Amino acid sequence: DKVDTEVPSPVAGVVEQILVPEDEDVEVGAALAIIGDGSGAAAPAAPAAAAAPAAPAPAAEAPAAPAPAAPAAGSASGTEVLLPALGESVTEGTVTRWLKEVGEQVEVDEPLVEVSTDKVDTEVPSPVAGTLLEIRIPEDEDAEVGQVLAIIGDASAAAAPAAPAPAAAPAAPAAPAAPAAPAAAPAAPAAPAAAEGEAYVTPLVRKLAKDNGIDLSTVKGTGVGGRIRKQDVQAAIAAKGSAAPAAAAPAAAAAPAAGSAKAPHTFEVSPKRGTVEKTARIRQVIAKRMRESLDISTQLTQVTEVDVTRVVQLRAKAKDGFVAREGAKLTFLPFFVQATAEALQQHPALNASMTEDYKQITYHGSENIAIAVDTPKGLLVPVIKNASDLGIAGLAKAIADLGGRARTGDISPEELSGSTFTITNIGSFGALFDTPIINQPNVAILGTGSIVKRPMVIQDADGNDVIAIRSMCYLSLTYDHRVVDGADAGRFLRTVKTRLEEANFESELGL
Repeated sequence: DKVDTEVPSPVAGVVEQILVPEDEDVEVGAALAIIGDGSGAAAPAAPAAAAAPAAPAPAAEAPAAPAPAAPAAGSASGTEVLLPALGESVTEGTVTRWLKEVGEQVEVDEPLVEVSTDKVDTEVPSPVAGTLLEIRIPEDEDAEVGQVLAIIGDASAAAAPAAPAPAAAPAAPAAPAAPAAPAAAPAAPAAPAAAEGEAYVTPLVRKLAKDNGIDLSTVKGTGVGGRIRKQDVQAAIAAKGSAAPAAAAPAAAAAPAAGSAKAPHTFEVSPKRGTVEKTARIRQVIAKRMRESLDISTQLTQVTEVDVTRVVQLRAKAKDGFVAREGAKLTFLPFFVQATAEALQQHPALNASMTEDYKQITYHGSENIAIAVDTPKGLLVPVIKNASDLGIAGLAKAIADLGGRARTGDISPEELSGSTFTITNIGSFGALFDTPIINQPNVAILGTGSIVKRPMVIQDADGNDVIAIRSMCYLSLTYDHRVVDGADAGRFLRTVKTRLEEANFESELGL
């Protein structure tokens, strides 16, 4: 429910069994698959071959011999692949896609199955090397943490049936030779897999490549068997970014050609128009959490207007040197986060949580501020722990790091947990203000609107009213009236407003 990740194989071997199919949920600690040497998967075929020469006369009874052997495959020994714990609050997950088929070989730590939780999507690696003998949980089904997803064992015996089969054929009459052919038939599915020249690419990697315009055919995979990993795509994105300025020059030259004539308005119609799709797990979780939040708490929103002209001026002066010195871009958000963290220390009622029976309120001793991040998969809220201990530089780095990794899926469940207050930067898309929904179990959430220039009435040095162009911003605070009264919310917003308007940030910016 926080991240998407790959679970690697813990050992080398054969995937003997997949216990949790794709799109099914499992609890932390549940077995996902079994990896072994493949002997368990092939055991049933060996007795069948031995039975054929032993009783050549009653050919009709020969097919009956393999029937009792079939259960042996299911009970074959191997390593259980369990659904691991993917976060302290995660108890189950959905198997979204199996990356291996039964009978395929897997290596230790090789991604075996993709699992989606209500916080993250991740890949579960194989705990051992071997053959996938059995898949216990199919795709789109849920499994609990600790549940067995699959079985991995030894594949050595799996290849053995093919050799005895030809040997049995000459000894037996023509009629028994026909049953020998089906014995080799299971090997046929492996041929298409081998025939495919293109290595499998996980949906996570494919999505990352698509969102960034990367052609996967041009990416060289560094994973097992040439598999394209997320890191390979990220490297391609970085290389593309560095090459972009060079490509921009011809574009600029082309611009004058379109000078006089105004191009007709065009737009791209979304391929989703007029379609029906299965709701992604993360969207299901968001829907559930938002509905629960409104059911749990009594929410209302208070709005104030802030003159951030000083902040805008300071940022303009400091941003170039800041990037060179700190290695991170200086956006407006760190200023809002610092002002909020300081205000929370003065108004702890906004940095609190209440028990379900309303009998106890906890005023938290640290300001762990969650930042809402729009990602290709949906809304995620990574948490800046102890935000009040970080200066502008520390906050800028944390925001860039957590936000970037949330968008690429490299965020961990722990980094999405433990918030005491939330900020949503609704102004990043031009919105003036919003009425955000509280991120439970917080009791408040602050929305920062778009910074716009407006004519405002201010006082000059002589105390006279004058009209001046100022950079203005709305702050919208949604709070839980069970814990926070309107006066508390007003005092908190006034503290944040004063801090931003005074804008005493020069020392931290090196100005």
